[in-house]
Amino acid sequence: MTSENTLKPVAFILKGYPRLSETFIAQEIEALERRGLDIRIVSLRHPTDRARHPVHGRIKAAVNYLPEYLYREPGRVWRAWRLVRRWPGYRDARRLWLADLWRDRSPNRIRRFGQALVLAAELGNEVKHLHAHFLHTPASVARYTAHLSGLPWSCSAHAKDIWTTPGWEKREKLAEVAWLSTCSQAAHDHLANLAPLENAKDTVALVYHGIDLGYFPPPAEPGSRRDGRDRGDPVRIISVGRAVAKKGYDDLLAALAQLPPTLHWRLDHIGGGNLARALERQARQAGIDGRITWHGAQPQEAVLAAYGAADIFVLASRVAKDGDRDGLPNVLMEAQSQALPCIATRVSAIPELISHGDTGILVEARDRAALRDALAELIADPDRRQVLGRAGQARVGAAFSHEFWIERLARKFALPARRHEAGDTAARPGAARPMGPPGTAAGKA
Repeated sequence: MTSENTLKPVAFILKGYPRLSETFIAQEIEALERRGLDIRIVSLRHPTDRARHPVHGRIKAAVNYLPEYLYREPGRVWRAWRLVRRWPGYRDARRLWLADLWRDRSPNRIRRFGQALVLAAELGNEVKHLHAHFLHTPASVARYTAHLSGLPWSCSAHAKDIWTTPGWEKREKLAEVAWLSTCSQAAHDHLANLAPLENAKDTVALVYHGIDLGYFPPPAEPGSRRDGRDRGDPVRIISVGRAVAKKGYDDLLAALAQLPPTLHWRLDHIGGGNLARALERQARQAGIDGRITWHGAQPQEAVLAAYGAADIFVLASRVAKDGDRDGLPNVLMEAQSQALPCIATRVSAIPELISHGDTGILVEARDRAALRDALAELIADPDRRQVLGRAGQARVGAAFSHEFWIERLARKFALPARRHEAGDTAARPGAARPMGPPGTAAGKA
């Protein structure tokens, strides 16, 4: 479902901008700008990362930061309310917000409505469409603003926002949104089941983020011949992800601690996160802290260099207690683009990318023994690493082209077609389908 209005400027509502952990959003914005979409970025929070990715410097869109906390900018909120309360849509938006507040009595819910008031008041007449990244907070602000202003809105849903948003809220948003894109088949199927039956097919679209291979050129040389026997030249393991529960880093550390002492390895971790200190403490207690370097959040060029120095990529994702989980982590595609063999877990959409034994190794989430065995196997076998790495690289290039998927998204924004899909070498029948072996969940998806 598209609208002629989307040919006019579109306001992209983000939770925070710029963010090192949301490279996929920045790459999408840049690509859509190149396709001709006039984007205005609206951020609910100010940036907290000191560094920026190069892609942020290439984005032309202006940024408007809404009041992160209403009490810090009371005059701005007051002026917005004084203006917007006279609009025809105000009563409907207020009624909707109060119904939500009754079911979610939180300060955050109040803040969302206040931010929507400011956004509606400051949006101007030029913007004709609202697009939210994430189905929870940004989509709420977009929805309230849409009711206030009468503008259509759309949404991109990703991971945590899908699995931690209450069912009632997802159903109501899906009943109103012009369209919604999501980045995995698992998420697509879940959301399509919640959308109104009469338009479920048109409401929810599968749009993988894909990877822009122009920014991730293939490595010039094959992987190293390290096999874990040389203490002075250990096998280099890398993991990129925030230190949060759903990433399973405590499981990874436990698996590493169980490896035979005759295998020599080092782990480089890249990413911020609130569990970083607890993980460092776990590593010290396990006696492996001397083999681990915690780099914190890093810009894209540093991540790319780290991929080039590594032999194995590992991500031990799992479902957190609050239901949060990964979608299809972009870092897995990035690592595979560099011909790195990947070890990951059978969580959410990861089997849509990795076929066990063919393009990587999959283990069950929280199975520390299986994770240990997979690590031991690849540490000791450089030939196996090379086979898996090259197969993963081919899989990403064939089925997860950023260029192909951005064209699908461009059509949702009613941008003119650049070329016919049938002539696009990135498009292949079934390219987005999982490649698991017959009889597996991935193979049946």
